[in-house]
Amino acid sequence: MTVELHTLANGFRIVTEHMPGLESASVGIWVGAGGRAEREDQNGIAHFLEHMAFKGTETRSALQIAEAIEDVGGYINAYTSREVTAYYARVLKNDVPLAVDVVADILLNPVFDPREIEVERGVILQEIGQANDTPDDVIFDWLQEASYPDQALGRTILGPPERVQAFTREDLARFVTEHYGPDQMILSAAGAVDHAALVKQAEALFGHLAPRHAELDSPARFGGGESRTVKSLEQAHFALALESPGYRDESIYTAQIHSVALGGGMSSRLFQEIRENRGLCYTIFAQAGAYADTGMMTIYAGTSAEQLPDLVGLTIDELKRAADDMTEAEVARARAQMKAGLLMGLESPSSRAERLARMVQIWGRVPPLTETIARIDAVTVQGVRDFGGHLAASAPVAMALYGPVEAAPDLAGLNARRAA
Repeated sequence: MTVELHTLANGFRIVTEHMPGLESASVGIWVGAGGRAEREDQNGIAHFLEHMAFKGTETRSALQIAEAIEDVGGYINAYTSREVTAYYARVLKNDVPLAVDVVADILLNPVFDPREIEVERGVILQEIGQANDTPDDVIFDWLQEASYPDQALGRTILGPPERVQAFTREDLARFVTEHYGPDQMILSAAGAVDHAALVKQAEALFGHLAPRHAELDSPARFGGGESRTVKSLEQAHFALALESPGYRDESIYTAQIHSVALGGGMSSRLFQEIRENRGLCYTIFAQAGAYADTGMMTIYAGTSAEQLPDLVGLTIDELKRAADDMTEAEVARARAQMKAGLLMGLESPSSRAERLARMVQIWGRVPPLTETIARIDAVTVQGVRDFGGHLAASAPVAMALYGPVEAAPDLAGLNARRAA
């Protein structure tokens, strides 16, 4: 497999990985403009724009966009995250040029038909309502807001209903003008792809665009805080966030291995002690998320109102204990889980294309898998213990609670247990 990267004169990047033996390919454009690119009055517009992507261009109707890909047996979709919006398709190898043309068309030539805007406004408001009715979804939005208060990174991707109800055609067009420059885009493809052909096509489609030189939002500040919403539900939902490294930080692999050992699977400490030994919950996990300049270790569990205080206390105890007695066997298991997850996840062209785009966005290059695996293998037990000690003792913390949570300790009580 060969990774190739080319940058056009205007900053537009094309990265590909040819995968021998495949008859299909995944191809898409990743735009460095997710929720974090929004001003407060724009909150939710990146996601709204993603919804409008398939609603018609100057050359294709909404139906023609769908038919162009599905007539050849392909699949097209998009998603919005806090730092990226992606538009991608999966097709057979002979249809890669068609897929690139369609994706380029929806990015370069949207019409933003007022009737379609109203249709999608209603769809997004329903999506917001569905998310708000799903406790183990909405609690993470509240945790994000508590972690990064008064910042774009702390705001929900979907946006508040009042914002979504007010967006106009001009608002959508303005966001595209501000953030959809060629230097903010990465064309990524994996599978049965021809790099030279894609570069030539990208030059024809995007080479005329002028770069925008958009700058990142001001550096993130993990503020920490508490969000508590009391409601009559069957379960009490608890989510904890502790500041951890961003994805450009050398310690990111240590943070990820720590999170896997702490709460990444059935053999993890949180699962074994709190679910298996104590029977305090059905679901509990930990994960290390990362952004360009910050990150957060997240722990989540759902339990009964009566058991919530014990669960919160034991979670803190396990966090502290991991700083003292994490073993070589646990770290080795976490390393193996990370490497297996990485390699298994890259057996599809879709996963490969997404990784290529992410690596180019982060590093400006695609590190070989051997380099990534070497970094995972280089994490030591002492390094994991030291990182765990920082989390347990001094990392800024945020907490979100939802449901029958009256008996849960507040943030001051949680920090007191950390310090005990």
